[in-house]
Amino acid sequence: MKKPLTYLIVLCFLFLFSGSAFGDDLIDGLNAYTRQDYKEAVKLFRLSAERGNTLAQYNLGVMYTQGLGVPQDDNKAVKWYRLAAEQGHAEAQLIVGVMYSNGQGVPQDFKESVKWYSLSAEQKNAKAQFNLGTMYDQGKGVPHNGMRAFKWYSLSADRGYAKAQFNLGEMYREGDITTQDFKRAVKWYRLAGEQGLAEAQCNLGLMYETGQGVQQDYEEAIKWYRLGAKQGLAGAQSNLGLMYESGKGIMQDHKEAVRLYRQSAEQGNVLAQKYLGVMYVLGQGVPQDYVLAHMWFSLSGSNGYKDGVKNKNLVEKKMTPSQIERAQDMVINWKPKTK
Repeated sequence: MKKPLTYLIVLCFLFLFSGSAFGDDLIDGLNAYTRQDYKEAVKLFRLSAERGNTLAQYNLGVMYTQGLGVPQDDNKAVKWYRLAAEQGHAEAQLIVGVMYSNGQGVPQDFKESVKWYSLSAEQKNAKAQFNLGTMYDQGKGVPHNGMRAFKWYSLSADRGYAKAQFNLGEMYREGDITTQDFKRAVKWYRLAGEQGLAEAQCNLGLMYETGQGVQQDYEEAIKWYRLGAKQGLAGAQSNLGLMYESGKGIMQDHKEAVRLYRQSAEQGNVLAQKYLGVMYVLGQGVPQDYVLAHMWFSLSGSNGYKDGVKNKNLVEKKMTPSQIERAQDMVINWKPKTK
């Protein structure tokens, strides 16, 4: 778990206006930190933290988390975060919740995680609100409760947290927890997508492609798919590949479709694996190759896509036993790539 180093600076600037008697050590610690004398910074933060200064306690936790001036130590980090959290520091409460959720420096305990997320969320910490919504959504540490998840996602989304905006968009699109509303789904996908969240960009592209909540617009769909694809999102790459294959909103280009399908398929996207297999069967954008087609269909089918199994069985009828054996060996040796 990485915390932004700039947060240390923010805390100390806030401190300048607090009038605390413990200011000198904390400010001197900041000065040491900015000149990259991390051991001195830790020493000075500790002096202030041991006297109960909340900001110094939090900063010391950050230093242990990142291994700056001290060996990296999650156990010691959570100790200092907890001391700050117990004094009401919202960001520290969030981090203690994350550490309990991940079992980082403490035994994994979802109920304890929910406790700390709740304290931070009540102080309007947007990420804590999102995390608390996720716990209700997934039934971790609390009984599953879609309406409470919706409540916390909404509060977080209103504060501009992109992941909450995306989840809220999902809830409006699916209509399981709240009334289905494609226009509101589009609103939240757009807000998250404009912040660069690839999943939201992909889903917004889908809304434009299908004309849900917006007027159908293939060019706008391509714009959003492309943004998600550039970030390596497999779903966006696959969807953009389909647009190139079909020529919807763009000049038909089978080679570009294959390139995008391959990027997606190599990450394990079952639809892209199927599409790529079809391109090899038809020889569109690539030389016809039943062995590679069989491999991609097999991978798609082994990951639960029924059409992949069906297509594999069909292409086998055109293959020799040695070709089938070679394709099977390729499946055994295949490993997904990360984006």
